[in-house]
Amino acid sequence: MIAAGSLAGGIYVARAPARAQHAFLIRYVTDWKHSDYKAIYTLFTPASQGAISSAEFIAQARHTAQTATLTALRPIGHISIKDNAAHVRFIVSTSTFGSFELVAQIPLVGSGSGTRVRFDSSLLFPGLNAGESLSRKSTLGERGSLLTANGEILAAGDSLSTPIPQVADEIVGTLGSIPASQAARYAERGYPAHAYVGQDGLEQIFERQLAGRPGGELLEGRQVIASAAPLNGTNVTTTINPDLELDAINALDGRYAGITVMNARSGALEAVAGIAFTDIQPPGSTFKIITSAAALQAGITTLTTEYPFESSVEIAGFKMQNADKEVCGGSLINAFATSCDTTFAPLGDQVGAQRLVDEAKLFGFDEPSGIASALTSTIPSPSAIGGQLALGASAIGQGLVQASTLEMADVGATIANHGERPLPKFNAKARTRYVKATTPKVAGEIQKMMEAVVQYGTGTAAQIPGITVAGKTGTAELADTANKKNDAKETDAWFVAYAPVPDPKVVICALFPNAGYGGDTAAPVVKELIEQALGIS
Repeated sequence: MIAAGSLAGGIYVARAPARAQHAFLIRYVTDWKHSDYKAIYTLFTPASQGAISSAEFIAQARHTAQTATLTALRPIGHISIKDNAAHVRFIVSTSTFGSFELVAQIPLVGSGSGTRVRFDSSLLFPGLNAGESLSRKSTLGERGSLLTANGEILAAGDSLSTPIPQVADEIVGTLGSIPASQAARYAERGYPAHAYVGQDGLEQIFERQLAGRPGGELLEGRQVIASAAPLNGTNVTTTINPDLELDAINALDGRYAGITVMNARSGALEAVAGIAFTDIQPPGSTFKIITSAAALQAGITTLTTEYPFESSVEIAGFKMQNADKEVCGGSLINAFATSCDTTFAPLGDQVGAQRLVDEAKLFGFDEPSGIASALTSTIPSPSAIGGQLALGASAIGQGLVQASTLEMADVGATIANHGERPLPKFNAKARTRYVKATTPKVAGEIQKMMEAVVQYGTGTAAQIPGITVAGKTGTAELADTANKKNDAKETDAWFVAYAPVPDPKVVICALFPNAGYGGDTAAPVVKELIEQALGIS
């Protein structure tokens, strides 16, 4: 027995045993209900405890539940006592074999308050006889296929065959033996031990849907007590646009880099290439979107607040310089457009660690995306960020802040959606869900700032004639460049942008590690992809 249902269903002890024994049996059944194996073990006789350790019993109980794919036990009817054993009928519910009724036999020793349970294998599952064990013969049905948004086959069943191999090779993933670290999880779901499962990519993300429901036989000793036919997997229509996916692959040109193309309204992932969500790097100045949201919402600044024009600023005794030591400042919108670190690092200190971290979390940091194998973008806790200098570094996307292109594309989509962050999705039929990250007013102000980046700031390489693009560059330093000329190999190039404003259709983020400035390396790539996504190239 692994768990018991509600005791309110009318369980009582027949033949009126002593009150103490009655209380003991109710306690025993209740402990099974809560899967409290440690508590159950304390109810065994001393001799039983000498024969099996607590750890051994817990392991056996868990293994039996796993074998049965057990979800619940619900006691029904009476508890009766006969021949020094309590008998309890249970409705057994499983994820693979459905529900069925069995009788548990509980060997008892003693009476009244001295009642204890004598352990044998029959206790592990209703209906078992002493010396028997529970076993399972499992099978899987036919695997479903992955489809693109327009219905093309990305990966057909177990063969993973496809008419668009270049696209499929980038995102489908592979099938392989169940990893040892995941064996218990798959066993609980009824998979055969020898099954092939999704190892990565979309095959891993949609494993449950594609594999269907396992079936087979559940046996007590040699007796089949339950069986179920496997249910074939279902086909999954993904959000992938094969043309955009191919464009993104070509844009990477074999480089170690990442690109995420997202529907600006729904969060649908239309293309992911390279390290789109399998690597995280310092996001650099793209993070200033979040710092700005925190500062504007708190009333610390406005678009017209003026900041000094300077090439460096002293923070906690350290001289922080702008990239290439350029002089910048002016209004907040101008400082954002020119990506002025000497404005935004001190602004981070004004915002404060708690407010900055809270805002970052609303934008998706420290929150799993819900997509299997996607790394979570992170920001240190307020207490772990460090002092004033470290806080300033975090405010400009340096220090210990880490992000993926998936995360920063979602940050862009949040601004495009008036402050509502769409949760990323690969399933074309999944409902879009949103998290409020900031107010429509603040999102509108940041959009103006992002437009300025492309109009006259660091992102002019993303300008598209006749189209208003909102974007933000990022150049994340991977080494101390304070006293030397910037080396392209020591900076990550970022750019996130959406278009067309005021009715955005697509948001794209590109990351090129060790590749120089975001405005030089990443912005031109994003521009071309926006043009392709909007059908204007």
